[in-house]
Amino acid sequence: MAEMGSKGVTAGKIASNVQKKLTRAQEKVLQKLGKADETKDEQFEQCVQNFNKQLTEGTRLQKDLRTYLASVKAMHEASKKLNECLQEMYEPDWPGRDEANKIAENNDLLWLDYHQKLVDQALLTMDTYLGQFPDIKSRIAKRGRKLVDYDSARHHYESLQTAKKKDEAKIAKAEEELIKAQKVFEEMNVDLQEELPSLWNSRVGFYVNTFQSIAGLEENFHKEMSKLNQNLNDVLVSLEKQHGSNTFTVKAQPRKKTKLLSRLLRKKNSDNAPAKGNKSPSPPPDGSPAATPEIRVNHEPEPPSSATAGASLPKSPSQLRKGPPVPPPPKHTPSKEIKQEQILSLFDDTFVPEISVTTPSQPVEASEVAGGTQPAAGAQEPGETAASEAASSSLPAVVVETFSATVNGTVEGGSGAGRLDLPPGFMFKVQAQHDYVATDTDELQLKAGDVVLVIPFQNPEEQDEGWLMGVKESDWNQHKELEKCRGVFPENFTERVQ
Repeated sequence: MAEMGSKGVTAGKIASNVQKKLTRAQEKVLQKLGKADETKDEQFEQCVQNFNKQLTEGTRLQKDLRTYLASVKAMHEASKKLNECLQEMYEPDWPGRDEANKIAENNDLLWLDYHQKLVDQALLTMDTYLGQFPDIKSRIAKRGRKLVDYDSARHHYESLQTAKKKDEAKIAKAEEELIKAQKVFEEMNVDLQEELPSLWNSRVGFYVNTFQSIAGLEENFHKEMSKLNQNLNDVLVSLEKQHGSNTFTVKAQPRKKTKLLSRLLRKKNSDNAPAKGNKSPSPPPDGSPAATPEIRVNHEPEPPSSATAGASLPKSPSQLRKGPPVPPPPKHTPSKEIKQEQILSLFDDTFVPEISVTTPSQPVEASEVAGGTQPAAGAQEPGETAASEAASSSLPAVVVETFSATVNGTVEGGSGAGRLDLPPGFMFKVQAQHDYVATDTDELQLKAGDVVLVIPFQNPEEQDEGWLMGVKESDWNQHKELEKCRGVFPENFTERVQ
């Protein structure tokens, strides 16, 4: 009998719930069709919108905080492996081995402490904050259902009152149900009307507390980590002092190209190979021995430097240089002293008539010594004095170039805009201070003393920071072909002379 009674209660409750769902569904259909009015509370609806926004923001913050903690853990593992690598490489006889091992242990403990404090002071607080939202969300949904029940009871009561044939018993029962539904709805509505605004206002304090905790923990972590890094740096400095003779030299990083650009270079190289192979190398100009290796006489097929400098292809990340190479330290070499009489003799009034400038067919070509070139054989007039020879071998580039302009009977501007013997777009000259070995086909091979005529890039977007486009003066004077001779070079290996 007890089982039958319990089953009867359960069946009755299920039937009641089914009837409530059918009544609510019917009431919602009538409200949507406009055949029944709906009780609305705009202030409560605004509170519900704020609640949903607050829940969305909190869920996103919790997700990002978990991602941050995962990143901290990953950094901890990476730092731990890096320190283990250092410990394995640090030989027992090196100074500071024990200090390095102690720093690695403290580094590991610091990461562990930082991660645990983030969990305790940020993540757990975040979980507690979000833990109250599911209950309030279910209560908001239940309040909505009770509102539908209230509207349904109200409409049923009103329909019985307006009926032509009134049944007082049914009207009394409907009124009783209406009062009961109204009481349940108002109790839930009042509670939510108080809790939702309070919950919305609490978000400010929670956000402030959470991010202050994260910022404070991160600040202390980096302070302690900075001390450990400084200690490790001191240990490595002492190691460097003991083994100072084995200093590591930073070499130039090779420049990268995309596969498409490399194919273009090879294709153009194969197309130009027969034409270049038919050319006979022209003899280098006569001059000092230092100028001989600076003149390009190799006519084997090679990709022209303009393929990289002038191609209008979009730059990919693989084409970007990581910066210009680092020049070697300067060498202390004795410099030749220039006597003041030699400089003054170039501009003396008695010196000018000794230079022949009247024969148009045989112009005198005085090149800069900084470029490593000398006037061609037969171009020097027999009337030139010993002072001119001294100037061509020992004077600075600015003085020699001024002398060259005087010999040719013209005064040349610093920009080179109107000079026909310079490449198009010439901007200024630089002189190589160190040797530079080209690591790619579009780079210039430089030796200390080479003079380079700097020209602009055809596509300015292809210029990398710390690199210039130019052509060696010796190559330009010999070939006069910009496409063949130009290339890029590191700016910090040179010094501007004009």
